Amino acid sequence: MDDYEIIKEIGEGSFGKVFLAKEKVNNEQCVIKEISLTKVKQQNLSSQKEVILLAKMKHANIVTFYASLQEKNKLYIVMEYCDGGDLRKRINMQHGVLFDEDQILSWFVQIALGLKYIHDRKILHRDVKAQNIFLSKKGKVAKLGDFGVARELNNTLELACSCVGTPYYLSPEICENRPYNNKTDIWSLGCVLYELCALKHPFEGNSLHQLVLKICGGHFQPVSPNYSYDLKILISQLFKISPRDRPSINSILRKPFLEKLVVRHLPPEVILQKPKNSCCLAN
Repeated sequence: MDDYEIIKEIGEGSFGKVFLAKEKVNNEQCVIKEISLTKVKQQNLSSQKEVILLAKMKHANIVTFYASLQEKNKLYIVMEYCDGGDLRKRINMQHGVLFDEDQILSWFVQIALGLKYIHDRKILHRDVKAQNIFLSKKGKVAKLGDFGVARELNNTLELACSCVGTPYYLSPEICENRPYNNKTDIWSLGCVLYELCALKHPFEGNSLHQLVLKICGGHFQPVSPNYSYDLKILISQLFKISPRDRPSINSILRKPFLEKLVVRHLPPEVILQKPKNSCCLAN
């Protein structure tokens, strides 16, 4: 840690603390996640898995991993600093004033591209939520972060079984303790899209039991009529109770009304490699 100067603490969780820091050599700001390795043995394993997963991630819409180091009984994960904060804070800043649809779809497509990147590599995020989406470059770029509970599947048909995630974003299959696959991330993505449109969670309750009942029923208040038919239909598709009925991330990104935004946010090398008469979003 001698190479970094801690500026301030910016977060804390059950795993440890998060600091804003800067590299002493080039003065570049970064985020350092400090994880205590003495608390729980399982936490040690999860932390090590997160480091391995992060090191694999190379995408414009995923928070960049810089380095990891271990000192005494603490693991430090050094990551990109996103100067726009997280999406939940950005939503709260609206104070009830709805976002323009163009802004919503721009963020949504970027989040979806980040999710496509991990789903193509048979990785479930399992905790897609507004607090785990970070904004940079004055809010223009959205990045998926925090892979602390991510799970790599051996193949695309394998179903995970552990109950993880944040209650507001849990899918019906997790609430009912059923096996799940990458479609659970699609449900959570729907929760984020709804939040961007309504500035609140789609499913809320006075207790966990009440919340679970609402999620499993799949009933939510319609978003503002000012938003397009295509956007409202997309939300309803992401909230299909049966995982089989939800679209895959590739199907979402192929929707005609999102096409221009997808092309705008694709890395140049992907666009250049696209063969004629083929979809640039193929696996």
